[in-house]
Amino acid sequence: QVQLAESGGGLVQAGGSLRLSCAASGRTFSNHAMGWFRQAPGAEREFVAAISRGGGSQDYADSVKGRFTISRDNARNTLYLQMNSLKPEDTAVYYCAARPGFTVTATTPDAYNYWGQGTQVTVSL
Repeated sequence: QVQLAESGGGLVQAGGSLRLSCAASGRTFSNHAMGWFRQAPGAEREFVAAISRGGGSQDYADSVKGRFTISRDNARNTLYLQMNSLKPEDTAVYYCAARPGFTVTATTPDAYNYWGQGTQVTVSL
């Protein structure tokens, strides 16, 4: 079992920044590839970013490339998402997800076994 808890969401003006965190517990964090997804009202859950279990490989959705950075601290069992130059279209609930036992990243929700409860990010004009 892996438990995930996101934090750091909130309301920010367009052009601003937020840093999301995802605290993991349970199975050894460094054994999991990790990802961030988001879901806006009425939309499907979409891929945002992913990172390999060692942190050496990252993958990003085109819509966030150059603005968002995914990172992890395996010593602290924590995943991060630094979001800069935020746009209103980034408004969504953001979820972290884990792929226990996998080294490489994945961009589809069904590749992940464990999910957090989500944190709301709202970007105003």
